[in-house]
Amino acid sequence: MKRIVGAMLFGLGVLLVVAAVGLPLYVAPAVSQLPYDLERSESVAESANAEFLQIKAGAANVERGGLRSTVEVVPQPKITDEKMTGDLEGKTVVWDVFQSVRRIDNNEIISEYSTQLAIDRVSGAAAKWDPAWLEDGTDQPANYAGQVYKFPFGTEKKDYPVYDREIRKTVPAQFKEVTEVRGVQAYRFEQTVPEAQLVLAESNLKLLLARFAPEATTARLMYTNTRSFWVEPVTGSYVDVRDQPRKVLVPDVGQPTVLLNADFRYNEATVIASAERAADNAASIQLVRLWGPITLGVLGLLAIVGGAWLAMRGAGRRAAVEPVEEERAGSHRADEDGKDAEPEAPTADAPTVEAPSADSTERTVPDQRSSAERPAAR
Repeated sequence: MKRIVGAMLFGLGVLLVVAAVGLPLYVAPAVSQLPYDLERSESVAESANAEFLQIKAGAANVERGGLRSTVEVVPQPKITDEKMTGDLEGKTVVWDVFQSVRRIDNNEIISEYSTQLAIDRVSGAAAKWDPAWLEDGTDQPANYAGQVYKFPFGTEKKDYPVYDREIRKTVPAQFKEVTEVRGVQAYRFEQTVPEAQLVLAESNLKLLLARFAPEATTARLMYTNTRSFWVEPVTGSYVDVRDQPRKVLVPDVGQPTVLLNADFRYNEATVIASAERAADNAASIQLVRLWGPITLGVLGLLAIVGGAWLAMRGAGRRAAVEPVEEERAGSHRADEDGKDAEPEAPTADAPTVEAPSADSTERTVPDQRSSAERPAAR
């Protein structure tokens, strides 16, 4: 019985070891990428005391107050299935993204944009896809590249190119430190966008010059930004973001005018939701990548060792029992008093005796009658 149990335990151990090897090799890569059916998500960042340009009824003014930026990511599984072909098939997903910036006090819209792009499922970077578009009122091609809305699965402590929508190109985000956000380990990256001139539509230029530099004939719209990203490294998800854009109108005549000076950062609800979601997803990935294989491997080795031990013990016990049984059956009998009987002396084989025939039986059997009853001899 022990041999059977041992063999079964040994086989179970082998299966557990195979599973331990298979989890990180086959299962982990499958869960360490963006799913096709990812749920839509929303992040909200706020700037408490911002300077911003507001155009209403054809009039431009620089206002001061609180702003709220809302970014909504809407995955498009149907478009992904239909349009992600060739080298993109199975490797990318299509997202629609919408952003609006509104005043906190009266909810009036200040700016907005919408876009559709392809995202690499593993690196999180924008994939080269010609149908990608970006509508923000400038009519410029998107030229998507680098990280846009997330970092790679398995983010490393190194610099990453991060796309800036205003200048339509990437700027390195430098790794700064390892920290924690709401109990979740995060890598902090910092991106500094150097001063650059933005494209300004002719109609908007005339409107701004008429309001802020009436003596000027032209002007440049200068832009700079400093961003900080707190990234959960296993999933590459943002758990916190800080965005500090600044735009200045610089006319050829007259003083510069600040059109935007804000300090956006995820609000508390967004940080909590982002941290919880990142922690849950990271735990699932770590389970199949690290803890699952370790647990299965240890259990498998214990089962193999235990099964082998039981099997060998069962075989040894059986080998020891069989000679004892043979000895008891052939040469070790007990007498009626419970004492060991002397072994019987060996005897020679009895000679073979042929069975007597009927005639010989009659000749050899003595006559049992009395002498008086016997007939007289002749």
